[in-house]
Amino acid sequence: MQISIFKYPNLSPLWIAVFIDIIGFSMILPMAPFIAESFSIPIFIMGIVLSINAMFSLIFGPILGKLSDKFGRRPLLLISQAGTFAGFILLAFSGSIWLLIISRVIDGIFGGNFPIAKAVIGDEVPPKDRSIQMANIGVCHVLASLIGPGLGGTLFSIGGLLLPGLFAAGLSLFTMIITISILPETWPKEKRELNHELQKNIVIHIRKNKGAMWYLILWGFHTASFMIAMASLSFFAQIAFGLNAFEIGLLLMISGIFRAVVRFTLFKPTIMKLGENNAIKLGMTMFLISFFLVGFSINLVMFFVLIMIISFAASLTRGPLNSKISQSVSPMEQGKINGYSSGLDSFAQILGPLLGTFMLNFFEPYFLSFLISSIAIVPFIMGFKTIQLKKYSMPKLSQEKIIEE
Repeated sequence: MQISIFKYPNLSPLWIAVFIDIIGFSMILPMAPFIAESFSIPIFIMGIVLSINAMFSLIFGPILGKLSDKFGRRPLLLISQAGTFAGFILLAFSGSIWLLIISRVIDGIFGGNFPIAKAVIGDEVPPKDRSIQMANIGVCHVLASLIGPGLGGTLFSIGGLLLPGLFAAGLSLFTMIITISILPETWPKEKRELNHELQKNIVIHIRKNKGAMWYLILWGFHTASFMIAMASLSFFAQIAFGLNAFEIGLLLMISGIFRAVVRFTLFKPTIMKLGENNAIKLGMTMFLISFFLVGFSINLVMFFVLIMIISFAASLTRGPLNSKISQSVSPMEQGKINGYSSGLDSFAQILGPLLGTFMLNFFEPYFLSFLISSIAIVPFIMGFKTIQLKKYSMPKLSQEKIIEE
């Protein structure tokens, strides 16, 4: 049996690039509470700094995704990676809170890696395999979490922002080299020209596409609760258990190892046995219960176990949900729809640090659980409705008019 991550060899460079990009991002997580200390700012202000990145990603992510429909995936992916590289260089030399903010703004403007990566998968992978391949972005998250947090915590402990910033910039430069040298263009000129001709006679209203709207709304509420939880973990560990940057990085690295074992042993058999719809239902149930309990963690063991459950729930839901979103529109709209879903991610990344640090700054930690679980109720309820999606194929030039409903 062919290993799913290698079933489509043309995507291998994409996985490498996404993996490296996530390492750079995950390095920041254990440092965040201590960056706040080094600049003598409250953790809520640090939450605002982290949210600024997502604010600009929210605006520019859909733009980059749509531009990739017009000009191809690879050039826009390169532009995005170059912006990430510049943002990390500036992060390394941030001697003030204002330089730190500017570095996050630059990274946010060019943060189009994920909508374009999802569009590449939509280009290359048929619907029957798209759930597993979309979930491979989650695999990249899992594998990167084995290295990034521990590396970030260690480098920050040794040399402040300089070492992790330069290291992450070096990784971003390497992703550019990979993209230039070995990533093929999955949306070539002939497809773009066909798309341009069809757009003249096509009426596209995603707002009238009930399946697409249902899954986008479900995704929006789910990713909001998920991002609040993820953005709060490092701050919660410092406040509740008094951990330092190295210890938080080590905890996240150990949890990443466990997640990798679970991901490569239980995920695929579970998806094959349950199917996408039941996997989403189970995952949303696990999210709701774990989000309610995490703020009541009485020791590190309980906290660690809940992180594992949340991680497994993410494996069960986020890949299949991305697949459903991708399947809800035609091949010509992959960049646009994935730009929208990534825009919702960016909006959640704005809310996550803001609301998470606000709750931890001004209230007892268990109030965080009430907030996250109250948001998670919506996707939990929506996940139990099965939506029948229309089957799309790439139209031919001989067709005079195509209307997507």
